[in-house]
Amino acid sequence: MEFKDQLNRNIKLNTTPTRIVSLVPSQTELLFQLGLEDEVKGITKFCIHPIEWQLSKTIVGGTKNINIEKIRSLSPDLIIANKEENDREQIDLLSKEYPIWISDIHDLQDSLEMIEALGNVTGKQKPAQEICHLINNNFERLQKYQSDKSQTVIYLIWRNPFLSVGRDTFIHDMLCKCGFTNLAGDELRYPEISKDKLKSLDPDIIFLSSEPYPFSLKHVPEISSLCPKADIHIVDGEMFSWYGSHLIKAPEYFHSIIQEVNSAS
Repeated sequence: MEFKDQLNRNIKLNTTPTRIVSLVPSQTELLFQLGLEDEVKGITKFCIHPIEWQLSKTIVGGTKNINIEKIRSLSPDLIIANKEENDREQIDLLSKEYPIWISDIHDLQDSLEMIEALGNVTGKQKPAQEICHLINNNFERLQKYQSDKSQTVIYLIWRNPFLSVGRDTFIHDMLCKCGFTNLAGDELRYPEISKDKLKSLDPDIIFLSSEPYPFSLKHVPEISSLCPKADIHIVDGEMFSWYGSHLIKAPEYFHSIIQEVNSAS
């Protein structure tokens, strides 16, 4: 069997995989939702959904610090990776020994294509299609609740220095799906935002993400001192950045955020 991944690489499999190693947290959760309990053998320490897999699966390191020998000990017949989240050098090394399916996600459509493709690769076409159907329906409903006030937003993922999200990121697409205007949307990837620039941008809303930097309420006074007019919210980073089956529940969460923002304005 031959498949193409999202880097347009050809992946050859002798049979439907039964020994899978996932190096991507949001895709690990997807494999669980697809019903691959027995097939998944290894995951990373950041694959926290479902939490019980942290006890029942072999932990093969972090997403960017993979334990190659642990992976070899599992004799995988498929490794699932991501262009951004995993270390290219390590993935290149592993690809000489094992078939690796690599995702490359920038927006909702990429996510849906990834889910359908992994359903095909793992022999779980029907549940993958069902997941895509749920996600599509829930995002269609979200359109009714999009913010209609043309509110501008800065979404911060890191502190010291402040980092935001550019137009080619999945988070940017989620902000657009909510109806917000990303003030860092004219830049790429994860641009640094100086304190002076944050002041000059003067956003209506500032979202402080719970991951990768664990922003919390204690950080609000610092941000508020820079942008006293901004409406500041701590948001669940998983909802904005996990691009697997987590997307089923993301629209409901986004609806609640939109309500919060609208009630505060």
